[in-house]
Amino acid sequence: MALLRLENLEASYGAVRALQGISMEVKDGAVVSLLGANGAGKSTTLKAISGAVQPTKGRILFDDQEINGLSPNKIVQLGIAQVPEGRKVFKDLTVRENLAMGAYSRRDRRGVQHDFDLVYNLFPRLRERHGQLGGSLSGGEQQMLAIGLGLMARPRLLLLDEPSLGLAPIAVKDIFETLARINKDNNTTLLVVEQNANIALKNASYAYVMRVGRIAMNGPARDLIKDEAVIETYLGVAQ
Repeated sequence: MALLRLENLEASYGAVRALQGISMEVKDGAVVSLLGANGAGKSTTLKAISGAVQPTKGRILFDDQEINGLSPNKIVQLGIAQVPEGRKVFKDLTVRENLAMGAYSRRDRRGVQHDFDLVYNLFPRLRERHGQLGGSLSGGEQQMLAIGLGLMARPRLLLLDEPSLGLAPIAVKDIFETLARINKDNNTTLLVVEQNANIALKNASYAYVMRVGRIAMNGPARDLIKDEAVIETYLGVAQ
């Protein structure tokens, strides 16, 4: 069953058509990667889903409910959270205060406390640093905190924009291992925008490749990772 569907979605920034009629779906419980070069429209796709960019045409359906035109706050309440590119955390707040901000729209105090424990179990370093300011953390720790912020909204669908950007290889490995746990243990569906196509495809069940605002190809990740066009363009190695 599709948890998320995009139908002929278009979006523009002024005269620039960032999305030119894309259609895709994310099945409940899946890990889906969205690949493409800079400017392909990947981040715009996530922003349209989360309500930060309003589509000019097409439909976005979440759990069979059309969410076009809803505010970002309402979309979070429905069960979609986004971890934006660039490890955007509240640098002047502590780790725990950051996580509390992720649960700002929730009223279930017992559930919020449960999710504090969930995040700390997923990222033990955040528990160790719970009183430190977000801005004092390393890049990898800030990415952990950014993901934790998203999880505190208790989403059914977590959108991640370039989670590996600027991180050391060991930190990237840790982040993707934790994302796999989030998907499997918490039954959280993931849609991951990622330029590191190799690690994205190895950790996804399905993938879409964007080119200049359109879907250029799609298929099971295990097939795309063997596709010569994908390998040459995104992995930098020709077979």
